[in-house]
Order: sequence, then C-alpha cells, then structure tokens
Amino acid sequence: MGMHGKNLVVTGALLGGFMGLLTWSPGVSGNEVVHNMTADRITVNGHSVPDIGPLPTAVPTPATNLPYAAKVTLGKQLYFDGRLSKNNAISCAFCHNPVAGFADPNQTSVGVGGKRGGRQAPTVYNTAFNPVQFWDGRAGSLEEQAIGPIQNPIEMAETHEHVVQKLSNIKGYRESFQAVFGTGVNMQGIGEAIAAYERTIISTNSPFDQFVLGDTKALDESAQRGMALFKGKARCILCHNGPNFTDNQFHNLGVPQVGPMAEDLGRFYVTRHEQDKGAFKTPTLRSITETAPYMHDGAFKTLEEVVDFFDQGGHSNPNLSPLMKPLGLSDQEKTDLLAFLKGLTGEKLPFEFPALPE
Repeated sequence: MGMHGKNLVVTGALLGGFMGLLTWSPGVSGNEVVHNMTADRITVNGHSVPDIGPLPTAVPTPATNLPYAAKVTLGKQLYFDGRLSKNNAISCAFCHNPVAGFADPNQTSVGVGGKRGGRQAPTVYNTAFNPVQFWDGRAGSLEEQAIGPIQNPIEMAETHEHVVQKLSNIKGYRESFQAVFGTGVNMQGIGEAIAAYERTIISTNSPFDQFVLGDTKALDESAQRGMALFKGKARCILCHNGPNFTDNQFHNLGVPQVGPMAEDLGRFYVTRHEQDKGAFKTPTLRSITETAPYMHDGAFKTLEEVVDFFDQGGHSNPNLSPLMKPLGLSDQEKTDLLAFLKGLTGEKLPFEFPALPE
C-alpha cells in the first residue's frame, strides 16, 4: 500500500472515531449497553469491546508459509498420520477429531500408552485467527503449535529427530517434501504443512452470520433475544467479542479443577505473573455446539452447565476475573442464550480422510 492508501486508512479511522462521538447514545437502563453508528464497538457496564460480526473472508496467513494446494494436501496427510507419535497410533486428529468439531469428546485428552493429560484439547476451528495457541498461549504461531505435541511425553511421546528419520524412510513423504519445499523431510516443513492445512479449518456462514448479513429469518426470535442478552445482561461479549467471538486474552473464571491435575495455573506457567494464576485463553464460540465438553479441563459436559456456571458468577478465588459477576438470568433467558449459541454453528465442512503415503 502506498502513502495515499495509508492516508486513506488513517482518515477513515479518524472519521469513524469522529462519527462515533457524534452518535453517542445514553446507556440502556440496567445493562448500560451503548451502540454507536460505526457498529464496530459496544460498551457494556463501562467496558468497551469490539462488536461481534461476520468473519473476514481472508484467513490470516504468514508471508513465510503461503498455503499452496500441494502443501495443504501434505499437511492434511501429516495431521492424520499416527506415525508422528512413538507408538505410530496418536495423530493430531486423535485429539482434534473432525467428527467432534476438530476437538476431543473426552474430558481430557489421552496420549501414547493411555497417559491422560490435564487439559481438554481445544478445537482447531478458526485457530488461524488466534495470535497465540494452546490454553496458556505458550505457542506464538500455528507452526510452533503443530510440532509441540510430537515431543510432549504425555501426548505423542516422540522426538523431533526420530520423526524426521521415520518419515524420511517413506517414499511418498520424501517425494512430497521435495515437491513442496525443495528439501528432504524436516521438522520446519512438518510444522508449516500442518499449519497450512489447519488454516483451512474454518467455521463460518453460521445462521448468525447469515442474520447479520441481512437474512432476517436465519435466527428465530428466541435466538435474537439470546443475542441481545449475549451483548447485554449476560455480559458474554466482554470476553467473547469480535468476529471470532474471542478477545484472545486470558481470564481466571474460577473453573473447578477436574481431571488428573491437582492444580493447573494456566497462563502463569508462561508469564510467571501472579495475576495470571488460573487464567486460560478465551475460546472461540463458533461451532461451540460441536465441541463438548467445555473449559480448559472439560469440567462441564453441556452448554447448559456452562451457562449456569456463568450465571452464578463462577467460583470465587483470589485471582477471579473482575468481569465475573452473578447474572440473575431467568430460565427463559438461559433458553434464549442457548438458542443464540446454537446459531453460531458454521456450515459443514466437506471432509474425506486422506490416503497416507507408504
């Protein structure tokens, strides 16, 4: 973009802000929800956040890993190949299963030798839009995330060196790496190919998207009431905001600790900041109906349980997010909120298991 383009962007941003000032409106009694004409921010109880809306049509892609078709095909094969693990049985898809919303239907995930991890595998849907990966944000890219589980002792339990050696012994992989990267099999290529495939796993064109783009019949009246609650009394939008329904931040919600870990300090393990103890990344809510159970440790089996938990204001602890407050939702309001969440289910992705190289 030339300087003129940059000036247009700046001018547009200034104009948008100016229009927002001109169109200020008083808060709605009780919930203090403020909309302005720019429709890109919403204020709830004094907190200004990006409004929800349709996903951008362009998927964020690093310039160093462009998604050529052959690379995506290779990445899909690697994603479904158990040979990335020590026992040749645990693939990426084992815990991020396409028939379970690219997540894990188990409360917490199982790796090589039946070892059970302490966290619920999050969905791969729309991870392309996340600036950091894992519940604690320890990976700064999909490329980095893709190769992490390979050498995790309770996941794939392999070594990077041995995986490269194993795949180098497979003629089909040798040929694909040469064609895609112009090299032999290597760990950087494995990570880039898997990430390129994962960036094709997008949940979009949901009834919500259709509704906000003009199809007034896409959401029924209950779901529409639920959307108003989501953006108002239920306060969901304070964390689940923007087009991907996540602020990409980390919050302590007071989620009960279940599963094999006695304690999970979440983001604290990455930052060592006291205030990050027990904080976990806000997940996307797109296609949330497909990805039960819920929370970092799979503590809740149903969305009904999740709504009840938030209605109570979470569980008190020293680092509980100040955004967590009892909501006082009626049974009808809970029903409406669930109807809206169901309206976030994206269109079904066409899917076939790939043939793996021999």
